[in-house]
Amino acid sequence: MKSPAFFDAVPRIAVHDGLAETLGAAADGVIEYTYADAVKLAGHSCPTVAGAYLMTRAALARLYPGALPERGEMLVELRQPIEEGVAGVIGNVAGLLTGAANEGGFKGLGNRFDRRGLLRFGVPMAGILRITRLDTKKSVTADYHPDIVPRPPALKALMPAALAAGAPAVARGEFAAQWQAWVGAILAVADDPRLVTLAD
Repeated sequence: MKSPAFFDAVPRIAVHDGLAETLGAAADGVIEYTYADAVKLAGHSCPTVAGAYLMTRAALARLYPGALPERGEMLVELRQPIEEGVAGVIGNVAGLLTGAANEGGFKGLGNRFDRRGLLRFGVPMAGILRITRLDTKKSVTADYHPDIVPRPPALKALMPAALAAGAPAVARGEFAAQWQAWVGAILAVADDPRLVTLAD
């Protein structure tokens, strides 16, 4: 997949997955995720996919200081119902990184590794996303503020031409370049404390 160069600069997320270790998918159970993995899952790169990735990354760092997060051992909750807004996209990306799944998730082996019911929507909270460790019950709520990175002014004018039926390659290319420049600018400030805010 030929992707924008900035994908490679986005911080990676390493986790330990006991199921992956048990079944030999990763000898030590360590899985490393990249922003490109989230893009492949979503099928596109946008401020929402970037935000879901960054919110999950920040929450995991707070929940597991100095240690690898235990994938599949966390509850992920979202404020929006699944059918509203971009909740589904955020939930999918957070589920990829944490192992949390809804009723369609892995059923487990014996009485271990059941991932069903760990991804929930429509949960009242102040932020967008909350992650809770199942072992300690410690929770972190994350909110996302992409407005600190202005949208490129040209996007509004470029979008209609790019989305029109039979749009020429030049129009589509100009829009795509501006769009990804915006996403790249957001990801470039991944560690800006104003971008993702956390509350215990």
